[in-house]
Amino acid sequence: MGSEEVSTDDWRGRRVTVAGLGVSGVPAARVLHGLGAEVTVVNDGDDDRSREQARDLRALGVTVRLGDGDTLPPGTELVVTAPGWRPDKPLFAAAAAAGVEIWGDVELAWRLRGPGAAPWLAVTGTNGKTTTVRMLAAMLAAAGLRTAAVGNIGVSLLDAVTGDQTYDVLAVELSSYQLHWAPSLRAHSAAVLNLAPDHLDWHGSMEAYAADKGRVYEGNQVACVYNVADKATADLVRAADVEEGCRAIGFTLSTPGPSELGVVDGLLVDRAFVEGRQRQAQELAEVSDITPAVPHNIANALAAAALARAYGVQPSAVREGLRAFRPDPHRMEHVADIAGVTYIDDSKATNTHATQASLASYDPIVWIAGGLAKGATFDELVAGAAGRLRAVVLIGADRALIREALARHAPQVPVVDLARTDTGSMSAAVHEATRLAQRGDTVLMAPACASMDMFANYNKRGEAFAEAVRSLAAEHA
Repeated sequence: MGSEEVSTDDWRGRRVTVAGLGVSGVPAARVLHGLGAEVTVVNDGDDDRSREQARDLRALGVTVRLGDGDTLPPGTELVVTAPGWRPDKPLFAAAAAAGVEIWGDVELAWRLRGPGAAPWLAVTGTNGKTTTVRMLAAMLAAAGLRTAAVGNIGVSLLDAVTGDQTYDVLAVELSSYQLHWAPSLRAHSAAVLNLAPDHLDWHGSMEAYAADKGRVYEGNQVACVYNVADKATADLVRAADVEEGCRAIGFTLSTPGPSELGVVDGLLVDRAFVEGRQRQAQELAEVSDITPAVPHNIANALAAAALARAYGVQPSAVREGLRAFRPDPHRMEHVADIAGVTYIDDSKATNTHATQASLASYDPIVWIAGGLAKGATFDELVAGAAGRLRAVVLIGADRALIREALARHAPQVPVVDLARTDTGSMSAAVHEATRLAQRGDTVLMAPACASMDMFANYNKRGEAFAEAVRSLAAEHA
């Protein structure tokens, strides 16, 4: 099959293996079964949640095989995989040896678009994807367009393209995993926000990770949006095979050049989608329209504005969308001010790149950090933030790695090392941070690590921090 839409008749009787249950596999199995395919779902796990999902699918007539995700079912003609499944899985090696294509759920959604389907404005990058996509959707909605924020954001792309709701345009968040398995995706316009080492255990190398991110630019029609401050994103634009007339559009926190969006005297301005861009700029919004107006979030707003402008959105809608936007929880979320100390929850900062942006936004800081390092190193992060740190409270399984970096690059900074890794340690961390903080400081929980050593996910970690801060506030009431 090519990269065009696939008619429903093509699926009748086709033997498709869906790799993985969960938030992507279950919708894929349902949709394919509804199109008449003979669907077999294979899943590594055999836990209570998997068995419950399997029961629901079997009731529809879908075959489900639990506890063995490595063996390719006989007669498989196509594999549709959950995005998180690693490329080195034996299942995929068997598929490749048999000449069977492997698609992700995003690829399946792309192929199932109907006639006149809504174009996609796509966003990827190591950090900031969800915020940028939600900003973009707010701008598109402010322009009166029927839109939704979809993809790696909680709303299934399959539901968006096969459901009854019709859209003018979709704001699509895409992870490197999803892009790896989406070879024929061709967006109207796309942005890579930034690139920093992440998920290298999955991709195998930084080069492979960057290449998968760069797939988002392939076949772009109008604009490839890149980060002027991150040369790697510009390199991906240069390497992309795009449609004739597609433009490279940069965003910068400085004064923009032609074909860029940037910041001038507290204003977001456009020198890309205006007449006479060599000499003129169009005001889009004020920096104060952004919540929170910290550097990396301003960059997110500029990237979203570039995609909106590429789609033809007027400046007034960019401003209105930014004013209406509120960030999701646990993204530099202000929890409370207690006795002159500000408490910020940035539990979503699960890697060093995100935490670097967070640490650059406050001064002085009592920093709560630690968790699962995922192979990360912390020397560069600590060295860059050393001058802002009042003190550090360390939690989690890999806290020693941060402690050692602090000893090398910030030996003057007091460090509290909490050996306990139960969930109650967050309350202890907040109390230690409060003890160390002075009036005018920010207690910043930006762990630079994943949460699964102590919490189910970063949301639960953020909730534990906020609960501990609220309990502290009640004590001071």
